[in-house]
Amino acid sequence: MKRLFTELKSQGGFTLIELMVVVAIIGLLSAVAVPNFKKYQAKSKVTEAKLQLSALYTAEQAFFSDYNIYHNCLPYMGFDPGPDSASRYYAIGFNTASTLVLVAHTAAQNSGLDAASCPQANAITAGGTAAVSAANATWFPAGKGMGGSIASAVGYVSATALGDQSAFGTMSFLAGAGGVVSLDQATFGAAGTSSYFTINQNKILLNVRNGY
Repeated sequence: MKRLFTELKSQGGFTLIELMVVVAIIGLLSAVAVPNFKKYQAKSKVTEAKLQLSALYTAEQAFFSDYNIYHNCLPYMGFDPGPDSASRYYAIGFNTASTLVLVAHTAAQNSGLDAASCPQANAITAGGTAAVSAANATWFPAGKGMGGSIASAVGYVSATALGDQSAFGTMSFLAGAGGVVSLDQATFGAAGTSSYFTINQNKILLNVRNGY
């Protein structure tokens, strides 16, 4: 019995140095893993922008096949992400008013276009969060963000517009999606620095800024 007690008593644990080494290793791994994890989270959110712009592109092409012009009255064209704004990180749409050529717009009306819902000169109008947004809405704010920054202003869809609709060769559009997907709000939380994608009439999707 005395021998067993002596053997148990002699068993040692971790030394202070060993514990400090383990803590240092954990700290080093955390310093590497946490930033990468944040980037992974941000990358997972950009899928939303790609899906929304793809849906907007489809609506534009369907509208063009009916009326031979592009336009920015998005809900009238069948694209209305307004009702799900609370779950979106990206503002999406156009930030410039339409100045369609009268002849092209008149021809579209002759093909059945409702000029009251989709006017020739369509001012910048934010889509709401109601079941159905106003037919002439040109852009939609986001309802989610990171920290205190949310893409709720039209500036997040900067440099977006319709091309000249006077001739078939110049008819074009450029739509944008901008959102705050990084917790680093000082760097990526404002329009002009946040994540930003564009899509045009040729379905060319560009990642203009990562935003994280």
